[in-house]
Amino acid sequence: MPSQGSLALVVAGAALACNGGLAPTTCQGICGTVHFRVPPPDSTQAAYVVAYHTFPRSRADLFTFQPPITALRALPLGVDSAFYDAAVEPGRYEWVLAVWVKQGFTLANADTTLRAAGFYRDPADTSRPGIVTVTAQGASAIDFVIDFSQMSPPCRYYSPPCP
Repeated sequence: MPSQGSLALVVAGAALACNGGLAPTTCQGICGTVHFRVPPPDSTQAAYVVAYHTFPRSRADLFTFQPPITALRALPLGVDSAFYDAAVEPGRYEWVLAVWVKQGFTLANADTTLRAAGFYRDPADTSRPGIVTVTAQGASAIDFVIDFSQMSPPCRYYSPPCP
C-alpha cells in the first residue's frame, strides 16, 4: 500500500502534467486565454473571438470573419480570464480579435453597435496585430487582453477612417 507521501507526489505530478488544469492545450482552430482588464459595459449583448484572413478595410469586409456567425461562441463575462476556442479553418489570419456587441445589434447598425475590444498582438511589435497560422492541428496559446474601456469602432480601420 503506497504511503500518503508517495500518493501526494503522484497526484502532484498528474496535476502538473495537465498543463493548466483541465483546459485543453490544443484545439481545432484558434484557442487560448483572454484576460479581461475591466468589466464589460451594462449595454453588452455579448463578446466573441473572431479571425480575419485579411485585415478588414471597408464596411463590406466587416462580416468576412471566421468562424461563421452560426458557429460563434460567446465569451463568459464577469470573470478575470477565460479559455476560448474559435473553430476556424486552417489558414493564415491577419487579425484575431474580441468583438464587443452592444444590445440592439442589427446588420444595419453594425458600425455603431460593434467594437474591437482587444486583439492578439505581434510578439515582436505589440503595437501591431499578430498573424496566426492555423494548421490541421490548430493554433493554441493565442492569448490576449480584452479592455472594454479602450474599444474601437470598426470604421477606425477603414480607408478613409471614421471621423
